[in-house]
Amino acid sequence: MMNQNDMDYNRSISDYRNQDTGNSSSFSKGLFIGGLIGAAAALLFAPKPGRELRGDLSYRMGEVSDKTKEVACVVGDKASEIAKTVSSKTTDLAKTVSDNTSTVLSSVKQATADVTDEARKASQNVAEEAKKASENVSSEAQKSSNNIANEAKNATSQVAATSEKAAGEANRELNRSSNHSSTNH
Repeated sequence: MMNQNDMDYNRSISDYRNQDTGNSSSFSKGLFIGGLIGAAAALLFAPKPGRELRGDLSYRMGEVSDKTKEVACVVGDKASEIAKTVSSKTTDLAKTVSDNTSTVLSSVKQATADVTDEARKASQNVAEEAKKASENVSSEAQKSSNNIANEAKNATSQVAATSEKAAGEANRELNRSSNHSSTNH
C-alpha cells in the first residue's frame, strides 16, 4: 500500500524523466552552423577558379559534416549514459522505498546529487568535445587558407618569371629583326 510520500516521489521521478534536454541539441546546431559559416568564409575568400572553389567547398562541407556527426554521436552517447544512470538510480530508489521508508529522504538526496554530478560531468565532456571539434575545423580552415595563399603566391611568381622570359625573348627577337633589317639595307 502506497502512502502520500511514495506517490509524490513517483510523480517527481516521472516529471524528471519527461524534462526536455534541448540545450545540447541547440549547442550542436550552433556548432554545426558556425562550422559551416567558417569553412565557407575561408574558401570564398581564397583566390581560386569557380570549379576548384566548388570542389573545395564540397570537400570542406563533408569534413564539417563528419565533425558534426562525431559531436552528435558523443552527445548521444553521453545522453544515453545519463539516461542509464538515471534509470539505475531510480530502480535503486524504488527498492529502498519499498524496503525501508525511513531512509527514503536521504537516498533521494544522494541520488539527486549523483545525477546532478553525472549530468555536470557529461555536460563538461560534451563541451570539451565540441570545443576540440570546433578547434579542429578552425585549424583545418586556416591550413587550407594558408595553402591556397601559398599556391596563389607561387603561381603569381611563375607567371611573372614566364612573362619576364617571354619579354626578354621578344626583345632579343626584335633586336635580331632590327639588326637583320639594317644589315640588308
